[in-house]
Amino acid sequence: MTNTQEIRPFQIAIDEAELADLKFRLEHTRRPRPVPGDADDWSRGIPGGYLYDLAEYWRTSYDWRKAEQELNRFPQYTTEIDGQVIHFFHVRSPEPDATPLLITHGYPGSAVEFLHLLGPLSDPVAHGGQAADAFHVVVPSLPGFGFSTPLSGGGWELGRTTAAFAELMTRLGYERFAAQGGDIGAGITGHLGATVPDRVIGTHINSDRGTLALAGEFVPLPDDLDEQDLAVVQEAKAAWQAGRGYLDLQNHTPDTIAAALTDSPVAQLAWIAEKFQLWTDPAKSPEESVDRDQLLTLVSIYWFCRAGASAARFLYEAAHSDLGWGAKSSVPAGWAVFNSSPVVRRVADPERQIGYWSDFTEGGHFPAMECGDLLVEDVRAFFRTLAR
Repeated sequence: MTNTQEIRPFQIAIDEAELADLKFRLEHTRRPRPVPGDADDWSRGIPGGYLYDLAEYWRTSYDWRKAEQELNRFPQYTTEIDGQVIHFFHVRSPEPDATPLLITHGYPGSAVEFLHLLGPLSDPVAHGGQAADAFHVVVPSLPGFGFSTPLSGGGWELGRTTAAFAELMTRLGYERFAAQGGDIGAGITGHLGATVPDRVIGTHINSDRGTLALAGEFVPLPDDLDEQDLAVVQEAKAAWQAGRGYLDLQNHTPDTIAAALTDSPVAQLAWIAEKFQLWTDPAKSPEESVDRDQLLTLVSIYWFCRAGASAARFLYEAAHSDLGWGAKSSVPAGWAVFNSSPVVRRVADPERQIGYWSDFTEGGHFPAMECGDLLVEDVRAFFRTLAR
């Protein structure tokens, strides 16, 4: 009889035939006819000049085997929870009193975006830190993302995933744990604090200036904002309206875009690379914010796992569930806002109920990839304030 609670060691090993197929498809991409003058224009989405240069680098210069070897340096496992295979990194600290820490990624992210944080978080002494800041780090792939594919069935959304990740920590022997996340991961983290508060030491969430786009729709717009503040809010809302087409499509017809994301690596590349251009530090180019090879490792995992389709399905399920992204909790909470503005807290936390709040001018939606050292130190600083 199969033990469905078994935790199995896992190593990434993409077949050579998959690599050859990827290169063949990239080499034989059917490109749209360019319109003169549009080579560097982002106003209608990712421009062909940028996209096909990146695609050619993916085909000729990017080294998947090198990335695979780097990823496999860290312990990975799979287990079946509620009928779904869940993949996760689990890096135990050499420090015996380390705090268990569950980190949850967002969209269009992956567990691999935290690769360069695993060492500093689990072994701070080896990275110039203090033993008291050590964590046993658990980073799962959301159902339908990365190697938590294929989906076993429908219904995987925020609530079901929250319960699954709580069960994962139980199986690993962690009765109490800290939680951290951004985007979808922020929702999971918040709901862990709400549903199993006796087990969660504290919740740390990262966000960015895009949070302001929620003002007036999901959170009230404060009455005391002046014209300058309102202009900052309106700028964020306008940017969100211009760029939210990906979400509207996946919230309503995920199977339509799934066909393109699964059949065309350039479609998958464009879908994700556009978000990195829009959501990373606006003071930098995308490739100054995030290393090109690191971005392509993330995109490659979406491609090899056919996760473009199932990640879209997760967003659909979340949009059609009765559970909102936010959750009220008595658990101590911390927020770190990247590419921030003073207006963010005035909108998101007008009554200063969040006890720990950090604003950073650097970074954006992907701080683990953009400015990981800042995120690591903020996570350490927040949990230092709490009894473990």
